[in-house]
Amino acid sequence: MILNLSAASSLVQGLQRAGWTAGHNLQLETRWAAGDAARLRSQATEMLALSPDVIVVGGRAATVVPQVRQAGSNIPIVFVQGVDPVGTGYVARLARPGGNATGFTQLDYTLSGKWLQLLKEVAPGVTRAAVLRESGGAGIGQWAVLHAAASSPAVELSPINAGEPAEIERTVAAFAREPNGGLIVVVSSWATVHRELIVALAAKHRLPAIYPYRYFVADGGLMSYGPDLIDQYRRAASYVDRILKGEKPGDLPVQNPTRYELVINLKTAKALGLDIPPTLLARADEVIE
Repeated sequence: MILNLSAASSLVQGLQRAGWTAGHNLQLETRWAAGDAARLRSQATEMLALSPDVIVVGGRAATVVPQVRQAGSNIPIVFVQGVDPVGTGYVARLARPGGNATGFTQLDYTLSGKWLQLLKEVAPGVTRAAVLRESGGAGIGQWAVLHAAASSPAVELSPINAGEPAEIERTVAAFAREPNGGLIVVVSSWATVHRELIVALAAKHRLPAIYPYRYFVADGGLMSYGPDLIDQYRRAASYVDRILKGEKPGDLPVQNPTRYELVINLKTAKALGLDIPPTLLARADEVIE
């Protein structure tokens, strides 16, 4: 497994419910690359040398799928939080992946429009929004959906491509010089690794912001809406179980998230001078005070 500790714990719990217990009928090897691409490649090589029965990869670690194939290995792979698995070549088709990989996607692109809707709901005065994204396929896909959605609430969007932190600081500062601005942070590995910087910039420039995951809000962000990542790993345990019992990953369909959560930080809202509508609070899965 190439995962973080919380994800690994959820996966292990799911495997235990399926009858697999570490030290009894299951041996686990866990690695955590912390977003470091070079470290990730090295860990993938380590995993291949162990010749495991299945490899589980989470988030950015899904990029090792081509590396495993290039090494001539047919070890089954279950990816969690995969972004555009067909476009990246991890699988041939979602319904019937083929090959040695299957898993769970990180998002449905239509989610992007929901971020804009929620941002306007919590901060009606926003007429301009910076969209912090990576420049690759997933960033472009999310931007396209946001751009289409922006015509309805009449919000002018400005893309900010992820890059060096110092450059991001300058770009966000320049954007914030004009009034009525907000910030939308879309799904990307870069944003996850640099979330403390992003949340701090939003606070510094008093930008109402929406993020894709709860941990941004736990770190002080205003609001998030996105899939329940821990649930994704629990679901992944069922695929590992089926593969260990003989099923082929290429026959198991890639699945989208099924549980989404809305999280709001009232302390941050107060600091920004925002009154969260009671109807929105009632819909929230978690309110941080």
